[in-house]
Parts: sequence; C-alpha cells; structure tokens
Amino acid sequence: MKRPAITRYAPLIAFGLLSLLAHAQRAVLRSFEQAAISPDGTRVAWVQDSESDGGTSIYVQDLNVSNSKPRRISAGTDGSLDEDHVAWSPDSKRIAFLSDAEDHNQAQLYVADIEGNSARKLTAVTGALADPAWSPDGKTIAFLFTENASRANPLMPMAPETGPIAEKIYEQRLAVVDVPSGNLRQISPPDMYVYEYDWSPDGKTFALLAARGAGDANWYVAQLYTMPATGGQLVPIHKPQLQIAEPRWSPDGKSIAFIEGLMSDEGAIGGDIFVVSANGSSAHDVTPGIVSSPSALHWQTPGTILFAQNIDGEVGVSTFEISSGKISQLWKAPGAVKDVNSASTNISLAADGRTSAAIYNSSEHPPEIWVGPIGQWRQITHANQNFHSDWGEMKSIHWSSDGMNIQGWLMYPKQYDSGRLYPMIVVAHGGPAGAAEASWPYRFFNTYEFSTHGYFVLYPNPRGSFGKGEKFTQGNVKDFGYGDLRDILAGVDEVEHTMPIDKHRVGFTGWSYGGFMTMWTVTQTNRFRAAMAGAGIADWLSYYGENDIDEWMPPYFGASVYDDPAVYARSAPIHFIKNVRTPTLVLVGERDGECPAPQSREFWHALKSFGIDTELVIYPGEGHSFIQPDHQRDVMDRTIAWFNHYLGEN
Repeated sequence: MKRPAITRYAPLIAFGLLSLLAHAQRAVLRSFEQAAISPDGTRVAWVQDSESDGGTSIYVQDLNVSNSKPRRISAGTDGSLDEDHVAWSPDSKRIAFLSDAEDHNQAQLYVADIEGNSARKLTAVTGALADPAWSPDGKTIAFLFTENASRANPLMPMAPETGPIAEKIYEQRLAVVDVPSGNLRQISPPDMYVYEYDWSPDGKTFALLAARGAGDANWYVAQLYTMPATGGQLVPIHKPQLQIAEPRWSPDGKSIAFIEGLMSDEGAIGGDIFVVSANGSSAHDVTPGIVSSPSALHWQTPGTILFAQNIDGEVGVSTFEISSGKISQLWKAPGAVKDVNSASTNISLAADGRTSAAIYNSSEHPPEIWVGPIGQWRQITHANQNFHSDWGEMKSIHWSSDGMNIQGWLMYPKQYDSGRLYPMIVVAHGGPAGAAEASWPYRFFNTYEFSTHGYFVLYPNPRGSFGKGEKFTQGNVKDFGYGDLRDILAGVDEVEHTMPIDKHRVGFTGWSYGGFMTMWTVTQTNRFRAAMAGAGIADWLSYYGENDIDEWMPPYFGASVYDDPAVYARSAPIHFIKNVRTPTLVLVGERDGECPAPQSREFWHALKSFGIDTELVIYPGEGHSFIQPDHQRDVMDRTIAWFNHYLGEN
C-alpha cells in the first residue's frame, strides 16, 4: 500500500506531484521528497528517489565535517524500498522513518541510531502510516495511522463502484509507540479523523486538527482541538470560519499558532496567521491585511513566528513579532522551496530557530538540498548537476485588471527571435487557491514543453490565487469564472501588446480547476483558437453529487447546491455550451474522484452535438493525477499535437 505524502495531498491543485522530469533529457532526474535538519543543526537528512528500481532512500550528511559524504540510512539493502517520513529525535542522535523493508505493500515505523548501521522496527500494523514525530523527552513517537486504509489519498484512482453503495470510512487516528518497548496505542477517538498534530513543549498534550466523517471531504470543516498525550476526548479550541492548517505550539506552551483561510485543497496552504491561547480563549488574526499567503509556521521564540509564504508569485521566508506586529522579510526569490509531494512552501528549521534546510529549485535550476542560515543557504547535493533547462526564459510580469495588480509568469520560446511572431498558450493553474510558480517542472502535465515547441506560455495568477493576501484569494467567491477570466484576458492583452505574439494563434489549457477554466473560457469567448481541458468541470450542479470531496464547495459558493442551485448554475460551462466555437481536446482519468470523468464526457458530448471539433480521451485506471508513465507522456503528446494542428502557421 502506497502511504500518504509527507505533506498531505492537494487534490485540485496537484498536477501529479509524483516525480520530476526534463523530458528532452533522457537521464532520470532525481527527485527529493523531504529535507530535515537535525535539532542541533549539525546534520541534515533527506529522502531521495533511488537511482534504480523506483524506490526512495534516506540519506544523512554531517554539516560540520569538511568533505563529508552522504550516508544511506535504511532498514534493508534492497534499492527498491520505499523509505521516507524522516523525524529526528530531540537529541539529534536517532531518526525515525517509515520503510517497507519487510513487505512492499506495507510500511512500518523504524528507528535508527545515526552512528549505527542497523534500524529497529517498532510497529507491526496493517494500514497507512504518516508523519512520525518524537515526544520532547525522546521516549515516544507519535504518528498518524489509518488502519486497513483502502487508498493513500484522493489523488489515487477510486475503486470501481458496483453493487450496493455504502460509504465506508477509514478514520486516520493519532497513534503513539513507546520507543524502548514498542508498545503501540491508538489514542485519538475512533470516530474522529485526525489530519495534523503537534506535541506541546512539555509533552503532555497534543494540538490536533480533526473532523468527524470521511477524511477526504471533511478536512474542509476540520477544527482545532487539544488532547492529553495519554489519549481521551478532544477539547475544542477553535472552530474556524474557513480552513485551518499548521497547528504549532509556542515554545512556552501558552499558545497555538495556525493558518486559517480559504483553501481549495488539502496540502495547498495559504491564509492569515492566527494565534489562540492553549485553553481556547482569544483566538485572533495576527496578520490581517498581509499581502502574501503564509503556508508554513515555525516558532523562533515565544514572541516571534517564522513563516514561509507565497508572495506575488515568488517564495519567501519572513518573521512576525507578535507584540509589535512587525513583519521582517528574510528572503524572497523565484522558484519553489518544497518537496515533490507538497503544494506549499516550507523549510526545516533547527532548534536555534535560524539554521535550516530546504529543497530549492527554480525554472533554471533543478531541485537540490540546500542548508544554512535562512536565505544564506549553500547547496550540498549535486544529484542533478548534469540537467539544464530545456525551455525558454521565464519572467514575472504584472498588469492591471478591475483596478487590481495581477501577477503572472511569461515563458519565452526556447529559441526566441524578437524579429518573428509566435503563437502563445495560456495555462490556468489548479485550485483555485494555488499559484503558478517559476519552479522546475513536474513530470505530469509539464507545460514547459510548449516552450520547446516554439510557444510563448502565459501562467497567470488571477484573483482566487495565493500570493497577494486573503482578500485576493477570496476574490472569486460566488464568482467562479467571471472575475478570474477578466484577469486572465487582461494579461493576454498585456502580453499581446508588449511581445511579438500572433493574436490569431493563441490557445488555452489547464488541469483540474484549470480544466474548468478552460471549459468556461471557451463558452465565454471565441478569442482562443484551440483549447485542451484536463480533468475539468462542466456542470457544478451535477459535479456536487459526483465528486469525492464535496465539502470544499460551500465556502466558495456560499451554500450547498441543494440550498442555492442558482449560484452553481451561474458558473456552469454547460449552460453556455452553444457559444463554443473553439476546437477543444478533453482529457481525464477513468477513476478521478476529484473531477470525475462524467464531467468531461458531458462537455465533450455537447461539443460533438453542436459540431465543434473535439476529442475525448479517458485514461484507464487513472485518478486525478496520472501514475502510469505512458499515460503521462500521452497527455503531453496529444496536447502538443492538438495545439500544433490548430495554432501552426498557415
């Protein structure tokens, strides 16, 4: 059983965050899934895909020893093992990790001494394990455990539904294991799904994000609780108006910080920073009006929070002083600071609150491990040193729309010549609470390939995106498709006005919410000559009852579809289908639980009925993000061929 990602999945924004690829280069690019610095800041551990056999491996390197080499830590010798989810002990002498050394279908929790050569197995369970964390005294390890889990996350293909249908809920609970004895207990209530947790500094209490019901859907209504470390009932601390993530105890144990905001996807984090007292009183927003989207929290002192963020399309790290409200930016740059399984910016911080580790990449530099003081990192791995970008330059651009300043990224054709006209493809990102970044491309739906085929590529971050504050992220509530399309079209106008773009050869595409935006765009304007809608949504009314995570929708639409069907109908592309003149390719996975295949079929069927050039491909066995390499490759081959056909020079 494949276990959950280290940071939880992001159903609608994720474009298959599986492994990275520069397609034109035939060597396999190494991907990194985690960077974890030891509490004392002297070592760094990371998870890297194996050079053979498709597994993942854990490496540790000394930072204070000159010319030190990384050393593999493993529960076995097989190169095809999946070993990940690293957690350092408080004394920095041991690591806990997950490994399938005994059974490739089942991970277990192991502990290894850094100076030793063997790992000791602590668990013998059946189900999905994730996110181990040591108690402050180093005697206990907590982890999330879903007993007998049927699948790791909703990005995976849904099981075929036949026969009597009844919802079976697999609750993810908090479990603890005694390190010396291996005694294991599930300590959170059996009727609550736990999403995230954090140990209190004294090790006597947990902060938990949890909800009743199916985990895939109910993350959107999760609340903040505390629970004794011995187990028992949950104590309500904060019921958010929207979504919450990243619960973090203050070093003095008096407060809990977290991020609250409008988030369309679990794992794609953005919002304001809140602080609540540990007894649940006086929860308050400490960063109202911040013009970025914090995505991860770390306490430096009882009065200072360090946070990672998306800021105007770039990534950054800042500090916030609670007493004064002062925000100090420590670092900002284009690219990404996150692992291949994560949709949110994050770093690993040592106990000194200063030394850190990160997986950094950009559109020009493939991912590697970097360590050091924040913003003064030095690269310590060179696994991808032979890889170079096979696409054109990427620039941040801005334009005005409805009085707002909108940011996006423009990628130039690989062989750019200012003396000729070029076609362009617009790529709408998923989410909608997400953001296009100038990062190294993912293997699935790698739209940088358009650049290698001679296209400009525009990646807009319209209202509804992260990066400009919570008000901006909430800018498309009850307005899907309208304001965000105006923002995108204004960006197209700007690029056509300033760059050598052939306005008669412009296409549009996207996956997930980007697939919806593609379907919506071709029903609202005939400006685009061709389109590809990946895993789109044709009708919000029927989608509500088909998808597997319906709780994400009421915060955006203001009510359920049963209470206010009109607001859902207002943004449904199928209701405007007679307006379409744009040739549109439609692609989707057969078992997609996030944007089910019937939505794509409905849109394709309507286009076909009205004589619009269209094709539909339903990929067998695939979920929301595709796993099979031949299907991943086929998506881009078909999409590029479609655009080449309709946007090629006449």
